[in-house]
Amino acid sequence: MTPKLKLALIQSHLIWENPEANRKLFDEKIAAISGAVDLIILPEMFSTGFTMNPEQIDPKEGIKTVKWMQGKAKETNAAIVGSIIFFEEGKNHNRLFFVHPEGESMHYDKKHSFTLAGEDKVFKAGNSKLIVEYRGFKLCPLICYDLRFPVWARNVENYDALIYVANWPSPRVQAWDTLLKARAIENMAYCVGVNRIGKDGLGYEYSGHSAVYDVLGNQLAYSEKEEILYATLDKEHIISNREKLRFLEDRDQFSLK
Repeated sequence: MTPKLKLALIQSHLIWENPEANRKLFDEKIAAISGAVDLIILPEMFSTGFTMNPEQIDPKEGIKTVKWMQGKAKETNAAIVGSIIFFEEGKNHNRLFFVHPEGESMHYDKKHSFTLAGEDKVFKAGNSKLIVEYRGFKLCPLICYDLRFPVWARNVENYDALIYVANWPSPRVQAWDTLLKARAIENMAYCVGVNRIGKDGLGYEYSGHSAVYDVLGNQLAYSEKEEILYATLDKEHIISNREKLRFLEDRDQFSLK
């Protein structure tokens, strides 16, 4: 039997620049998940909101939040993924952690800094993708602004699903909707996007639109309110459609320098 992966997408407001309060918030959200799931997905910078003031955050908070993620992953027997501010070797990073139920953590640093907000001036950008093998699936987690750059997301690793965690504001949410669906279709992969909701400390509004698309671009989940969304990824759906529609075999060959 081909594997399936049950997801819980937590679309939540965030408490501005307050890691401890956000950990307590997500304690409650995770406790409210209905039934067993395999993967819990949190928004970008879920412990602080999308702040460009990392100096306001105690550098030790990153490690505290990773340990919290490890505890929650063990408690729920589900992997947890989301990005946080992480201080390392004198630099701040917008770093996504994928934490396995057994405690192993893997990370990805956001490749495309959001220059419109000055992210490039306060966070060190990453330069390599992360491919996670988990319960029979190959997953490629990316962060927010990365969604606008299809070359970076191109499925040259034969992954099964893209996962985007985000703080994507309401004025440009149509682009979010359109690009999530496009990334699914062009890569013949599931595409999962988890956005926040509410207003941040700078007054920017977020309307959610967290969603899941299958390899043909069909929408499996979607919401514009604060809630937990559920979806199940089916490996058979990927295999059967890639065998019938061999579009990935015709993809352009290239390498990133």
